[in-house]
Amino acid sequence: MKKNKVIIIGAGISGLTTGALLSNKGYNVKIFEKEQIIGGRALTFEGTDITLDKYKKILPRFNMSIAFSEPSIENIFSKKMINGYKLDLGYHAIGGGVLSNVNSVLSEFNEHVDFLESYVGFVKKDGYNYPFLSKADKLKILPNILKLLFASEKTLKKLDKVSMTDTIKQYGKGKMKLILEVFSRSITTLNNLDKISTGEMFRAQRNLYKGSKPVGYPVGGLESISNKFEEIIKKNDGEIILGKKVENIIVKDGKAKGVIVNGEEHPSDFVVSSILVKDLFKIADTKHFPKEYVKYLKSLIGTASLCAYYSLKNIPTEIVGKTFHFLERNIGIDGNDVVGMIDFMSSSEKSKLNPKNEFLVQSYVICTPDEAKNPLVLKKLRKLLDINLNRLIPDYKSNLNWAIYPAIWHLDGVAKTIESDKPEIVTPVKNLFLVGDCVKAPGIGFNCALNSARILSDEILK
Repeated sequence: MKKNKVIIIGAGISGLTTGALLSNKGYNVKIFEKEQIIGGRALTFEGTDITLDKYKKILPRFNMSIAFSEPSIENIFSKKMINGYKLDLGYHAIGGGVLSNVNSVLSEFNEHVDFLESYVGFVKKDGYNYPFLSKADKLKILPNILKLLFASEKTLKKLDKVSMTDTIKQYGKGKMKLILEVFSRSITTLNNLDKISTGEMFRAQRNLYKGSKPVGYPVGGLESISNKFEEIIKKNDGEIILGKKVENIIVKDGKAKGVIVNGEEHPSDFVVSSILVKDLFKIADTKHFPKEYVKYLKSLIGTASLCAYYSLKNIPTEIVGKTFHFLERNIGIDGNDVVGMIDFMSSSEKSKLNPKNEFLVQSYVICTPDEAKNPLVLKKLRKLLDINLNRLIPDYKSNLNWAIYPAIWHLDGVAKTIESDKPEIVTPVKNLFLVGDCVKAPGIGFNCALNSARILSDEILK
């Protein structure tokens, strides 16, 4: 296999996972990453080290902006308020916790990442329920949940074109209705139930029923995952070349032959792109692809959110380490009702994200890519985040050190909807492949990205 050269474009989670799996099988792996840091859209930065100038410059390159901050972002950085914190670009909860696909893949190398885990609670106007469902609720809804969760693939394929709106009409009675409304949105990062595929939602939710708690977050931030895969790649003599942007994919006679970087050709037997599929044709000439394929990829859109990082002086002990969903009705944006999450796993001392005696809270609220660019919508969504945090910690503002609200309009590369089917890993160009949360693989977000790498390694490049 050492004779088989693989060039991977992008050192995000899917690119790094692909590199680890293939280098472990003996492929000669080289990864080109245009940034000076690994992790892609799931990168972590040290608050002590990053400057405001670097922060402002990196955000637009990942389809992000700072929508709000309190106090001003200039004050936060000039007064070094984020010293001692670790922040990700945008918050990513990982479905499945300890038993998520992250550690499933790493187990192939006898490695693992430590996870914090939480059940999920639900924010009410007068407090919260934790966990989301009581034992009595679970007994009532268990038969219907199991029926959907463990349906055959044949049944799920039939449900792929059935919207969650229709599924809720059939199964949504009492607490079951609330579960389907909230979890279908939080799993897919979509608010519009008419667009959410029932089949895809339940495939994704299966990850939450492996014996671990449903939501996880890696100790030390998302970089702990990237760093682990980097170690594996280098151990297997693979290369990760930072600060080098791929300018073009070389295609001859319908076959990918390598890439061009800084005007220099780098030949390879296989090329794997882990960048957003919407950006593929910035580095690949459309003449090598069927017109319908080009049109199709360009039509795909991602998911989005408004995130919030809150630094607090104090947090009630009883909610440290817990995670909560909220649902707000009749907001007047796509889907009308809106779901978000407030995560206190990061406030735990075990998270290694906080300086001593301070607490980090991570949260997000779902929106569409267009809404994530709309100042009026973002203002409305920020209010929802603040209101729901206040329900959990009344008058939290008296304990607030600072807050940063990043808006991201490519949280997942391609939304799994009824209308937009994700593309296959195999492209019309021979030996050119796609991986990441943009392609057709089980799960959403992190899990989709990891599974796409596994499919490529196990089934395609045998």
